[in-house]
Amino acid sequence: MNAFLHQSENRGHIKADWLDTKYSFSFGDWYNLNYMGVGVLRAINDETIAPQHGFAPHSHSNMEILTCVLEGTICHSDSLGNERHITAGEWQLMSAGQGVQHSEMNQKNHPVRMLQIWIHPNIQDTEPHYQQMRCHSHDQPNRWHLIASASCTTAMCIQQQTEIKTAVLEKYRHLAVQATQKVNYIHVVAGKISIEERILTAGDALLFAEDTQIKALQDSQLIWFDLPEI
Repeated sequence: MNAFLHQSENRGHIKADWLDTKYSFSFGDWYNLNYMGVGVLRAINDETIAPQHGFAPHSHSNMEILTCVLEGTICHSDSLGNERHITAGEWQLMSAGQGVQHSEMNQKNHPVRMLQIWIHPNIQDTEPHYQQMRCHSHDQPNRWHLIASASCTTAMCIQQQTEIKTAVLEKYRHLAVQATQKVNYIHVVAGKISIEERILTAGDALLFAEDTQIKALQDSQLIWFDLPEI
């Protein structure tokens, strides 16, 4: 299997007073020429936000921005008029299009941990829009759950020819990866897995092109990005 292992220890790590972030790819004040993204996948930021803090209103354009809340609740507000709470187990997709301003605040008394994922769109300057869904991967383990795709039928609709899936895989169970495109990226959120001869733990990721099998060495949580070639 021809693959590239992106180890957690090679992620960027910046800690401020209220924000602790690990960057899979160059972002903000952390820059590494070896980690500039994978195809249209631009960012996976693993963020822990302290109570009563967060990101003040700021602008985005021409980016598909997914938020996956792992622990706690984040409050989202945007210039489209959305005022939403995203709790652990929920996903949000904000298609920034021609421009949107938003804020993300932890209004609770305990930390929020979330993943913020950026994907380059294949259409520029569209009308911005907002989507949100709950994923039942913990209640329905050992299978892939579709989070976003271009087909807009069974999941959130993303402006890119990609599919994003997640799974909770119980210890010693197997899960197939049937790649429909040439760029596949598995990110381990939690636990420990093996993909052929490679062992991945939390924060690790694997880039590959062929169909494969995943085995959980511990109860694990995964995200699979099925990406187009560019």
